[in-house]
Amino acid sequence: MSKIRTEALEPSRTVLLLVDFINPMKFDGAAELAPSAMDAARQTAKLRRALAKEGIRAVYANDNYGNWTSDFKALWKSCVALSGVAGKVAKAVAPTARDFTLLKPRHSAFYATPLDILLEQLRCKRLIVTGIAADSCVLFSAMDAYLRGYSLWVPADCVAAESVDARDKALEQMARVLKADVRPSGAVGSRR
Repeated sequence: MSKIRTEALEPSRTVLLLVDFINPMKFDGAAELAPSAMDAARQTAKLRRALAKEGIRAVYANDNYGNWTSDFKALWKSCVALSGVAGKVAKAVAPTARDFTLLKPRHSAFYATPLDILLEQLRCKRLIVTGIAADSCVLFSAMDAYLRGYSLWVPADCVAAESVDARDKALEQMARVLKADVRPSGAVGSRR
């Protein structure tokens, strides 16, 4: 019988949240979203590597796509095997053994998931929110983070939407209402 690990998690006052990047891209609007998703994935992968060097942890929050018996690893394996943008995005932001993963049933990474408890155990105070789509799941996750008192950075180049207008309006809303920093990933240090 394997032993259950019970030691406390090493704190990460800043956490990178990757929302819905692991995605089969089978929905209305996926073709419009694809180029933006690929760009956001590349920038997020670069940001994640830089943050990991500082010890900042990453959490992947993905839809379960209505499959209640799915798990994150199986979802990632099925997406990485896909041709086109879905496979390329999954490969670009491939999780490491050090990353946390969870599946979500709805838009927000917080709704009906253990994310609250995980962030509390990490003693997180600041979330860097990235992902697909800026005007939906990223926005809902950022709203829930704001309600819980987290400081937010939503790098404009690390989120995707079906149009530039949709992305920009969502970022404008997050900056104005949620007090999120929306400068691109290269413009802000981690401020760990």
